[in-house]
Formats: sequence, structure tokens, C-alpha cells
Amino acid sequence: MFTTRPTLQGTFGMVSSTHWLASQSAMAVLEDGGNAFDAAVAAGFVLHVVEPHLNGPAGEVPVILAPAGGDVRVLCGQGGAPAGATVAHYRSLGLELVPGTGPLAAAVPGAFDAWMLLLRDHGTKSLADVLKYAIGYAEDGHAPVERVCETVETVRELFESEWPSSADVYLPGGRSPRPGELFRNPALAATWRRLITEAEAAAAGGAGGTEEGLRVARIEAAREVWRSGFIADALVRQAGRPTMDTSGERHTGTLAAQDLRGWSASYEDPVTYDWNGWTLCKAGAWSQGPAFLQQFALLPQSVAELPEYGSAEYVHLLVEGCKLAMADREAWYGDAGEDGAGSVPVRELLSAEYNTRRRRLVEDKASYRLRPGAPGGREPRLSAHALAVAAGETAGLDRGAGAAAGAGEPTVVADGGTRGDTCHLDVVDRWGNMLSATPSGGWLQSNPVVPELGFPLGTRLQMAWLEEGLPNSLMPGRRPRTTLTPSLALRDGIPVLAFGTPGGDQQDQWQVHFFLGVALRDPVRGGLDLQGAIDAPNWHTEAFPGSFHPRDMRPGSLTVESRTAPEVVDELRRRGHEVTVGGAWSEGRLCAVARDPRTGVLSAAANPRGAQGYAVGR
Repeated sequence: MFTTRPTLQGTFGMVSSTHWLASQSAMAVLEDGGNAFDAAVAAGFVLHVVEPHLNGPAGEVPVILAPAGGDVRVLCGQGGAPAGATVAHYRSLGLELVPGTGPLAAAVPGAFDAWMLLLRDHGTKSLADVLKYAIGYAEDGHAPVERVCETVETVRELFESEWPSSADVYLPGGRSPRPGELFRNPALAATWRRLITEAEAAAAGGAGGTEEGLRVARIEAAREVWRSGFIADALVRQAGRPTMDTSGERHTGTLAAQDLRGWSASYEDPVTYDWNGWTLCKAGAWSQGPAFLQQFALLPQSVAELPEYGSAEYVHLLVEGCKLAMADREAWYGDAGEDGAGSVPVRELLSAEYNTRRRRLVEDKASYRLRPGAPGGREPRLSAHALAVAAGETAGLDRGAGAAAGAGEPTVVADGGTRGDTCHLDVVDRWGNMLSATPSGGWLQSNPVVPELGFPLGTRLQMAWLEEGLPNSLMPGRRPRTTLTPSLALRDGIPVLAFGTPGGDQQDQWQVHFFLGVALRDPVRGGLDLQGAIDAPNWHTEAFPGSFHPRDMRPGSLTVESRTAPEVVDELRRRGHEVTVGGAWSEGRLCAVARDPRTGVLSAAANPRGAQGYAVGR
């Protein structure tokens, strides 16, 4: 079949990311003798520079990693709510939702510490080695992609009138960056140079005399600078500055010095589901990852019972299954632990018995209802806002005068047009190390740039509810449930495939279709047809409350790419779906790498949508 690009194959190393400079930087690390984890850290920091509208150092990143010969682990780079972030405090400000921008929406930054933990525990390179690529692009400049320029232009008025520190960085000379012209962020470059200098000074003489000991000591010193040094001081000062947000008013945040000192990225076991010979691995219910797994649990028990790939019946089945899984996400997911008393019942949500009952709810016609289940007889718990959204009663609910100013996670909108999303990267090396990571948050449009640092705070707290007693209620120390959801798949217990995509609530919709395209279709050149599965026409529904401010819902909605066959669109409409036909290449920004354990052949592919994602390798 025709694909936009070939699925790359080789034996040395493969990288796929949402920006070619990040992909090539990661490949440069592999060529310099680094492993997949070194490469991923370098690429992650480059993404902060070249996709600043999609992620930043004070954002967050979940990582699924599979060290060669080791166990699959999840590295959580999602910070929790600060100690002062209580429902009572936000309600006292007259808020019904956490604002979509501004310091009130800032969780404890998580991305930086997660990258440092990955480098310390699984990498081989020094801090300076992995940061030099990001420093170079920030200091010497890079040609920005169109989306960066367009995003800055949309928030120009906000920057000029309310966020002058952002205007200083992103409106040099009073105008937005332009494609083809070098754009620089010298403040960010200076931050990383100072971090390296201070970390090296702090580690000198205290590393036991070995090269590895010194490498680790410098990384630990850098973590300390972040959480209690000049970076921490600047982040806390910024959180305390009154800032215009999506409520239409100026607020100060709750992030304090003790919040930064008391938080660390952490490792945990993945949640897994076995399907048709594959073991699918995801982060826990503090992410939306288990909803990806549940969509497979809702499929017919036999692959032979699946409708023809790409047919209207196939799309209908996946969309209706997605609605059920996402309704369960709304009712049950959050940072409340898993499968203990009062926690998220993940095992029951993925159980055969439960999903057999849920599967019976899928009819020939599209559902327009939000229908969470009752695993183990528990009563589902939906927020008052979600119930109002589902009932169409949200007119006038806390959208605020500033709602147009960068609210929410940029993603694919209802008409299929892309206004950006987040980032993703996958890496596999010649030793068999494999990783999937989805960096996000800390967008240039989320909060003012911290003037001393060159990057803004994040806004992930907007995903938590200002209502007590829910799995995803705002609570000090609790992680807001994130949409970020990298993926890793095993065959016979051996890691084979790492993949993921930006896209907020769409991530685990696009990934289901992608994975089925890999698993159900014929191989290419003896390997998985990664590019064909990425290029296949995709879709999404917004038939459940969105995770980002203002948290709307479009019952019955289904947006498809215009490359979808007209007869498929007609049949979906006949089944009751409110179909919007979007652009030909508007759905998803998937990346993927793979390794065949029988031959050692590595593969990679990247999404052509958006004209900036690339895979590289040899």
C-alpha cells in the first residue's frame, strides 16, 4: 500500500519524535555511544526549545521504559498539587473550575526531575553531554516551525498587555517569530549553563573518585539546584505574581518552596492487558492509560469477530467502545491508588466479566449518553460539572473572559483543524533498550515566562475537579489525572513496540486505531508496518467531558479525516453519528519504534501530519 514515507529499518538505533531536531539530536547521542535513555533525555530537552508551545521543563512527562533484559517500568514525571491547592481555597476565589492558564493551575513541575532520574539510573552520559543540544538551539537559534509562530500570534495581545516577560522572549523586536528566521531563547540557554556549572561545583570532590560516581553526583546536584536553588527560587517568585488567567481575573498561585523540595519523580509498575498474543503496557489511573487497555477489553473476544479494518462497522465499534471506556475514566480515574479500599478499581475495570457486561451496551446506533459502569457494584462518581456537561446544562459555567487566551491543552478541534498539541518521542537502541515518553505542559501560552529562567510554569491542575470526594478532586499532594499516555507492547514477554502521540483526550483514541493497524494488517519487508498504521485515516470523538478548561462535551460527535471513504462516512451518519469531515491529514501525530527480538532488526516511523515529525535511524 502507499505510505507517505517508508518504515525505516536498521540494526544500530531508531528514534521517532514530533520534531526532526529532537529526533536527530537523539540519534547524535546514539552515534556518540549513548544508549536509548541518554538519547531520550537529550531529545526531551531539545523539544522544550523547538516546541515551546507544546511542552517545557516545568511541565510533566510520563515515560514507559524497557531496559534490555529488565522489567518494564513507568517513570512518573507528573507532579502533584501544592500544599496550598485545596478545593476550599479555589472556591473562596469564586471559581467553579481550575483556570486553564495562570499560576493557580500550576502543579509541582515534574518533567525536569523525571529526565534527571532517567539519566541517573539508566543513562551513561553526563549532564553536560545531554544538555548541549538544547543549549545550542536556544543560544544559537533554530528556525521555528509554523505552529510556534501561529501560537505566539494568537496570544500576542495577552503577552503585550499582561505577560510582558513572555513578550520579551517570544515577541523580539515587537513581532512574532517567523519561519525561516532564527529564533533564540538566551535566557533558557543561560539557565542550563548555570545549572551545569553549579552542579559540577557542588559535585566536585564528593563522588568517590570514579567517573560514574562523578556523573551521578552531578545529576543529583542538578536535581538539588532545581528543587532548592536558583531555579526553585525563581519558580516560587513567579507563582506569587498576580497573573491574568482564563477566569478573566488576576490570581497568584499556590506553589511554594516546600512543594518543590518535597517532590521527586518516581518509578512504578505498568498496568497491563493481554490481547491476541500481545501484552500492552500503560501508566496507572493517574493517567488515562487504562482507558486504552479497556478499549481492547471491550472488543469481541475473538479477533475473527472484528469487523473489516477501516469499515464503518469497525469505526463504529471502536468509537462506541471508546465512549464507554472514557465514561469510566470520568467516574473512576485519579491519583487515589489502585484496587485498594477507596481506590481506583483498575483490575475490575479491565476484567473480562465487567467488560462482557459493558460490551452489551454497544448497539448499531451511536450513543449520545455518558454511561459509566459500576465495577464490583460500586456507584460511579461524576462531578457536578461533568453531569451538567452531559446534560447540556453548561451555558454560563466559569469559562471566563480570558478563555481565548491559551486555555487548555492545544489539540485537534471539532472541525478537524490542528492548532497543535503536545510532544512525543520513542527510542530503541542496538542493545535492545526501548522507551516511550510524552512530554507536555509548561506551554508558552500556559503561564508567563519566568524572566530569570526563560520558560513558564505548567497548568496541569486544570484537570482536577473543585469538588470533594471524587477520584480526581483537587487535593494537596495528589497528581491531577493526566491525558499523557505513552505505550509499550510486548510479545512473549519481550518488548517489541513503543509508540504514542500528542493530543489530549484523543491520545488513546488514535493509539487504539494505530495499534490495531499494526497488529491486524500484513507486515512490510518482514516487519511491522508502522508507517502504514500511522498514515491510515484516523478519527476522534468528543462524546465525553474534556479534560481541559472549559471541559466541554459534544455528544454523538465524530470527526474523521477527509481521506475516509465516502461510503464509510455515509454509513456512520446513518448509524447516528454527528460526523464532521476534517482535513485530510488532521488526526494524530503518532510516533513508533520497534525491535524484532528474533532478528535484532529495528524499525521506526513518524507522523506526516503537521509536517515536523520524523523518524531517523540506521
